[in-house]
Amino acid sequence: MIKRRDIRWTPFLTLFQREIQRFVKVIVQTVVTPFVSSTLYLMIFGVSLGSQIVLQDGVPYLAFLIPGLVMMGCLNNAFQNSSSSIISSKFSGDLEDLKAAPFSPSQIIWSLSLAALVRGLVVGTVTFLVGQCCYYFMYGDFMSIAAPLVLFSFLVLGGLCFANLGITVAFWARTFDQMSAVSGFILMPLIYLGGVFFSVDHLPGFWRQISLFNPLLYMINGVRFGLLGKSDVDPMTALAVSLLAFLITLGLALNSLRRGSFQRW
Repeated sequence: MIKRRDIRWTPFLTLFQREIQRFVKVIVQTVVTPFVSSTLYLMIFGVSLGSQIVLQDGVPYLAFLIPGLVMMGCLNNAFQNSSSSIISSKFSGDLEDLKAAPFSPSQIIWSLSLAALVRGLVVGTVTFLVGQCCYYFMYGDFMSIAAPLVLFSFLVLGGLCFANLGITVAFWARTFDQMSAVSGFILMPLIYLGGVFFSVDHLPGFWRQISLFNPLLYMINGVRFGLLGKSDVDPMTALAVSLLAFLITLGLALNSLRRGSFQRW
């Protein structure tokens, strides 16, 4: 006899499995492309230019760069996965099936966001492994992880934030151009200005104060603290900001699902 509890979890697990299979089918876009991008970033900025950049705390620039690229890959791919799933479903009309199927709004949001998180973590792991190879090539040793639990926590929070944000933007967008505009003109600048390639302490006073209002600064530095044990901001403050950002984006995603259009374009 099938338990009632098992039936309740079946829709969530089915949609989650479908989303996993969807991005696994495009493995070149999921893994190979981030692998090439990470290698280029690390070889150009970390290996070629890193030896000429000196940080105040004595951390090699390559080691400083790796956490930022790991988080950037995780955030970007989590956003792309959830948003592309909604957009493609709106285009094909499959999104109407979710309205008729026995899904609760929370099941839809969590299945989409967790699948997007899985993709983000896969890309983040690939980026970290490439970074380890570059670090070994430069220094003859591998990087150690200062706080694995902290590292994982910030990756999960950041990935879920951007997955929920992708769902929100996808329900709002009416065209692919609007999706590309949000990703290219808002999200990517925030990621790059969040301290991926530079320390916020090196900015002039005014711009440093402006950067402190960027929530991605805290997420990226949380990952940096998890890997290196050092960051530009207090880890507890970074955790509080990341949790707040997660709750806000979760609320936005649920609201956009309830109010969003299920009509085919």
